[in-house]
Amino acid sequence: MEKKVPNYIPALVFIVGIVALAAVCGIIALKHPDTTLQGEVEVEEYRVSSKIPGRVLRLMAAEGQLVKAGDTLAILEAPEVEAKLQQAEAAQQAADAVSRKAQKGARDEQIRAAYEMWQKAKAGLEVMEKSYTRIKHLYDEGVTTAQKLDEMTAQRDAAAATERAAKAQYDMAKNGAEQEDRDAARAQRNRAEGAVKEVSSYLRESVLTAQMDGEVTDVFSVTGELVGTGAPVMTVAMMDKMWLTFNVREDHLAGIRVGQEVKATVPALGNREIAAKVTAMKDLGTFAAWKATKTTGQYDMKTFQVKAVPTERVEGLRPGMTVLLKNQE
Repeated sequence: MEKKVPNYIPALVFIVGIVALAAVCGIIALKHPDTTLQGEVEVEEYRVSSKIPGRVLRLMAAEGQLVKAGDTLAILEAPEVEAKLQQAEAAQQAADAVSRKAQKGARDEQIRAAYEMWQKAKAGLEVMEKSYTRIKHLYDEGVTTAQKLDEMTAQRDAAAATERAAKAQYDMAKNGAEQEDRDAARAQRNRAEGAVKEVSSYLRESVLTAQMDGEVTDVFSVTGELVGTGAPVMTVAMMDKMWLTFNVREDHLAGIRVGQEVKATVPALGNREIAAKVTAMKDLGTFAAWKATKTTGQYDMKTFQVKAVPTERVEGLRPGMTVLLKNQE
């Protein structure tokens, strides 16, 4: 009886076809990888904080609230700074009094008293001059001794010195303090005024205001909580300063360059397409490198952050939304 040879040719052809189809699909996949880049919407924010420590007395804004520049956002209680202000104001008042005294000079009563003392010294000098003249005349006639003339000369000279000292005291009282003393008093007053201004500026920091228009995104403190110097009380996002950011592997950067306008899709807005301009590209560093899995034929690839700013305002666009960008090759 003749042996029947098994017919495995169709099965072999089928297997070869499957392998060929898988190879073709692999080649296509390698040539046309999924080049859709995923990113998100980011926004510029600023933190609302104070230069002084204090306790939150009142919060004037809540999360999600729109604020304008100059709006009061929070009020802090800082009794220590208020006490410092009282001390500075008292020091300023004392410095003002010293300065006024230096500028004004002696009191009117003191000036009059110095003048009278001068007049008294002048009268005494006149008497001594007349007495000296008489004694000198008697001495010239030989009536009195040289001893008497010498004594009268000394008394006249002493009276003249007393008159000059009294005149100097009167001039000093009339002219007031020396220029150096007035300058020192003025400088002390200016220093006290500067201290008051400094403490007043710190006290103004107890009222936290919005620096620019925006939306309150986070409130970190509650009423009654103690916050330190520079500690943020809340965060305000400037909704008119949003951008798109993508982390792109370097082998997908061929069609992206700074200054280029790209089209991105926002799924949260019903896959709406928006236009954006690439404004910056930077290397994220070695921590974001894509490591090669083989030692031959491959190399490590870095990741770059691509920043793109929408060319026009997009209604409904919010920070954190996902955006999709097709490779521009």
